[in-house]
Amino acid sequence: MTASDKMSTRPGRLASPGRRDLIRKLGATSALAAGVGVMPLVGGYHQARSAEPIRIGFQVHRTGIGAAYGRWYSRTTDAAVRKINAEGGINGRPVEIIAEDDGTDPKRGAEVVEKLATQHRCDLVFGTLFSHVVIGSSPRAGELKVPYFVVSEGHHVASGMLNRYTLQPGITDVKSQVQAMAPFVANTLGKKVTMIFPDFAFGHDHRDYFSAAIEAEGGKVVAKIAIPPTESSFTRYFPKIPRDTDVIYHVMVGPAVLTFVKELGEFFGPSRPAIFGFIDSLEAVDMASPGLEFLEGTYFWEGNPRYAQANQSAYDKAYRQAVGVDDNGASISDARDVSTYAHMFGCWETLHIIKAGMEASSYRGPADRTGLIEAVEAMTTMPHSHAHPQGDKVFNGRTHQVFGHQYISKVENSRLVLTHTTSIEDTIYPDEVDYTTQSF
Repeated sequence: MTASDKMSTRPGRLASPGRRDLIRKLGATSALAAGVGVMPLVGGYHQARSAEPIRIGFQVHRTGIGAAYGRWYSRTTDAAVRKINAEGGINGRPVEIIAEDDGTDPKRGAEVVEKLATQHRCDLVFGTLFSHVVIGSSPRAGELKVPYFVVSEGHHVASGMLNRYTLQPGITDVKSQVQAMAPFVANTLGKKVTMIFPDFAFGHDHRDYFSAAIEAEGGKVVAKIAIPPTESSFTRYFPKIPRDTDVIYHVMVGPAVLTFVKELGEFFGPSRPAIFGFIDSLEAVDMASPGLEFLEGTYFWEGNPRYAQANQSAYDKAYRQAVGVDDNGASISDARDVSTYAHMFGCWETLHIIKAGMEASSYRGPADRTGLIEAVEAMTTMPHSHAHPQGDKVFNGRTHQVFGHQYISKVENSRLVLTHTTSIEDTIYPDEVDYTTQSF
């Protein structure tokens, strides 16, 4: 592990810190990390090549509505493992990825978890994105007592719905995201909001938590339009948008997202309300695609800015190079192949957290799984670094959820230009569970 990639841990459980205390501690840790350069490669590479590998089961959406994400989650995972192995692996052992397609299906997801744990004898399972698949798979991980590191964004982990074996330490959740976004929407775009969202757990998180957040800012959700995630045409839903809508809030997923945004533009023409979208609606889609001209001047949440910004960090630059992504967020080898840049960093960061947890717990094999979980639960601050190119983070070991900066970008000349960055403090909410009190 490079010096700049180290994360703070706490020995055992601590009382719940206040939000300002967390941010003050984070600031001190990040300032230290900012002054540390990248060290030469760790000298354990030869040993790593000859040792039994750490086998990480990768539950990946290769098919189904999550396929675009799955492809880029795979590229990011492969790049992270190349980096980790080049630096000596984990505890002197190389990392091996064993991938299985879950079809973006909850039932199949549970079967994949079992296969990775029992047939492939993986040390842990990692990588799941779509929330309904996480919810369908997590109980099986708990029954098998295999650590399950998800890269999902759903609030199901921090809500207490799941179990101690399920953690989300590398990507923020919807509740924290919308809590940080709501003040910008209310104060910049308008108070009366129509929400358009996918009709499954991820969309329901947006529906519930954004509604509460916008009301806290003096706004109101005037309509909630749920759309099946497998829908291929959307025009019939748009007449449900009330005439007094100030802002359309949209977050869609799946292969028809480009159709959704195009049809929205055709429906409104030049006379449209303000629009605030989550980039999920245009992940893996070229912003310059014909039919998207009407998005000029609209805003998007991004988990990680797709376009390299004027103040691009050295960490983001190195991460793009490692994964093979250009300054526009597309594949270096094919400019038409646009990445899922707002989400896929979570795979990179989660793998580095797994590495740090295994090293802190002196992990040797499945008998040490509970020690790995306890080591990750003890983590607190995660400074902006090569291990965390998206930005500083604070991890809450009680809820198994990480908190980080959120980004709002504006469409200008068919590009996403970063307009506002939230503080981590904006995203933190009271604990709803303490997984550390649950037995293994």
